[in-house]
Amino acid sequence: MTRWGILSTGHIAGRFAEDLRLVPGAELVAVGSRTVGSAEEFAGRYGADRAHGSWAELAADDGLDAIYVATPHAAHHEAARICLEAGRAVLLEKPFTLDLATSTELVELARARGVFLMEAMWMRCNPLILRLVELVRAGAIGEVTSVRADFGVAGPFPPEHRMRNPALGGGALLDLGVYPVSLAHLLLGVPQHVQAWAKLSPEGVDENTGIVFGYDSGAVATLGCGMVGATPLTAAITGTTGRIELPEPFFRPGSAVLHRAGAEPETLTDDPTGGGYQYEAAEVQRCLAAGLTESPLVPHAVTLEVMGLLDDIRGRIGVDYA
Repeated sequence: MTRWGILSTGHIAGRFAEDLRLVPGAELVAVGSRTVGSAEEFAGRYGADRAHGSWAELAADDGLDAIYVATPHAAHHEAARICLEAGRAVLLEKPFTLDLATSTELVELARARGVFLMEAMWMRCNPLILRLVELVRAGAIGEVTSVRADFGVAGPFPPEHRMRNPALGGGALLDLGVYPVSLAHLLLGVPQHVQAWAKLSPEGVDENTGIVFGYDSGAVATLGCGMVGATPLTAAITGTTGRIELPEPFFRPGSAVLHRAGAEPETLTDDPTGGGYQYEAAEVQRCLAAGLTESPLVPHAVTLEVMGLLDDIRGRIGVDYA
């Protein structure tokens, strides 16, 4: 049995708690928040035995095997550091932190302590996504020539909302753009060329962002994210002999359509049970049972490469969280 703690009591924490019920061998035993009242309410709602009124108290709970950190991303570094220093395995919500430097600090701390650490990039643990990656690598659509993906939400967000606050890592890129960027990285790796443009809000965060990655192979990734209009949330992977289409939402698809040259389109499907968080929790448990300190599905190197790309893009569009 893997004994889980959840740090934070927001919407995403609740969805993770619900999906944790679907994971064999998982048990939610504790929750931590900055206020004991919030922790107690969450614990009561999701059946946790213990409620802690601080992050440090949760991290010090010796009855835990792993902690899922679900705070807003501006607090990821501090919350994860507290847990790692206490020797707790950590599943840290995406984006890992606000920048590559602080992400690197966490990875180095985890490695120095010999403690498991994984970014909760659920897309990289999704069975259907993994199946599609295997098909691509097996040559099902030939050599990949392009990846297209978008993630835009309608808004509008009021000035006081975290999405418009630079101090909280606001803007579309880290919250939404990390998914298209991660999909391109999953299929094509680190690009050799990066271009980006964005419309910034009065507060200085990106409201509407376009990104182009170029690869020496000749492949191109065209990616978008925004918080001023609801985009289709779809993706397409094109190769020299076919393509794969991912419907809404591409980062947690229930199906995909494989088009091969000279063949009828093939629809691939996934088990619709749960919200998708159960797969990352199961991966953490698999790794812990095997004595691993990082996941082969979401290795530290990948997390840092994607974070480096996000830093690069922010520099090009003029978004500074300092």
